[in-house]
Amino acid sequence: MSRKIDEIKNILNELTDSSSELFIEFKNDQRVGVQKLIAKWYRDQEKRELARNKFLKMMEYEQNLYKQNIKLIAGVDEVGRGPLAGPVVAAAVILAEETEFIGLDDSKKLSKEKRQYFVQRIKNEAVSYGIGMASSTEIDEINIYEATKLAMKRAIEQLNHTPEHLLIDAMKLPIDISQTSIIKGDATSISIAAASVLAKETRDELMVELSLKHPNYGFEKHMGYGTKEHLQAIENYGIIDEHRKSFAPIKGK
Repeated sequence: MSRKIDEIKNILNELTDSSSELFIEFKNDQRVGVQKLIAKWYRDQEKRELARNKFLKMMEYEQNLYKQNIKLIAGVDEVGRGPLAGPVVAAAVILAEETEFIGLDDSKKLSKEKRQYFVQRIKNEAVSYGIGMASSTEIDEINIYEATKLAMKRAIEQLNHTPEHLLIDAMKLPIDISQTSIIKGDATSISIAAASVLAKETRDELMVELSLKHPNYGFEKHMGYGTKEHLQAIENYGIIDEHRKSFAPIKGK
């Protein structure tokens, strides 16, 4: 007696071996619905293989350091350098050597749902993580580049373990820890990608909270960036403390 297609679907979701007796049984089942499931299984396996290969590629910086017996590697990244309002937020993440974060990527390439999934995993599985920020006032006082470095240093200071090495997205920090600055590091280092996702979700949450205090500005939609809606709100309602007074077009208002 043939298995029901829904039952086959559930079994295929758990199968990883195309040489198993069950898989061969399903592959020989000539029902159209079963053959569609088999085709989907192959597509899904290909996607998983691509994701795994990308993960292994993004582990190369970390693996090179592990080979030198450097274990406490902190990925560091920031988000929020460009907006007209709100803080710049940085995160530092030390991942366990054996942890597999297949599918983790630069925060800009992931859906909000995927980012939230990985944030939960990072918080549960990371050796340590820290979050730091610099306020709009600090950005105006010391400029956005220096404020970004300040936020990163604060994130590193929040770690429960002192890192042996830092992998940083396109920055060098004036601190006494060996470090590697990586251009587009959030897309090429798994540790920096983890920091990228954590920083992004943290800042988005802050901007949603800010939107509840200042509902006229739409911060929950544009996160403080200079969208047409945001610029119009500034014209209508003026600037608030969280706006960066040193940024055009706010500067001089």
